[in-house]
Amino acid sequence: MNAPDLPPLQRLAARAPSLEVQVLACMLAESQRVGARPLIRGLSAASFAVLCATTLAGIDLDNSGQAQSTTFDEFEELYQLLMEYATPADRMAKWLAAAIASAAQRDNHLWQDLGLPSRTELNAILRQRFPGLVAANSADMKWKKFFYRQLCERAGVPICKSPNCTDCVDHPVCFGPEN
Repeated sequence: MNAPDLPPLQRLAARAPSLEVQVLACMLAESQRVGARPLIRGLSAASFAVLCATTLAGIDLDNSGQAQSTTFDEFEELYQLLMEYATPADRMAKWLAAAIASAAQRDNHLWQDLGLPSRTELNAILRQRFPGLVAANSADMKWKKFFYRQLCERAGVPICKSPNCTDCVDHPVCFGPEN
């Protein structure tokens, strides 16, 4: 399939003018693929319309719908965590934080839930827009695990089986490259 035969979001992701646009286009395409409603949570209709008009080359998308309730839904907490580290804290940061927090509610590695080609793009957007979080993840923990660990630490809930991650039997699962 060549680029003109791709659906509009995938075509945009393939030739995005910036990493930010690539991440948003990939995430929205993945949300459509898995049937997520809304496509990106936490955005007003007006904010989503501006995102489409200014960032997605006018691709008209419907972001309506109710988020499916899950037992462990930390969208708001994760969105707030991301926004605390957003640099700059502009509307693009809000859109990216909402997209990342929405995707993080899914079951795969975060880069996969965002529809990105690899963890490289996820690392790059986090370095670019949320550099303080990247600095805090000095051990290269997988992002979704790292984010949830941050939320648990804020809530005073330990999540490692052992008091020290280096002693934990799950260390190879939580740290290092994603395949």
